[in-house]
Amino acid sequence: MKAIELRDKEIHDLNTELHSLLRAYFVLRMQLATQQLTNNAKIKLIKKDIARVKTVITQKMKNHDN
Repeated sequence: MKAIELRDKEIHDLNTELHSLLRAYFVLRMQLATQQLTNNAKIKLIKKDIARVKTVITQKMKNHDN
């Protein structure tokens, strides 16, 4: 997911997206721990998406306060 797409969303939608990404990250970590994960690159992509969503949420909250 690109940051441009995220900036168009509302904070509530971003929180929902963050929640789903955190769930996906948890599932991937469990698959890694049980050696069921076949594509390790997915973990890195999910972590980057989580960081993007958190960044956009922070930016929106900062702009909302002004």
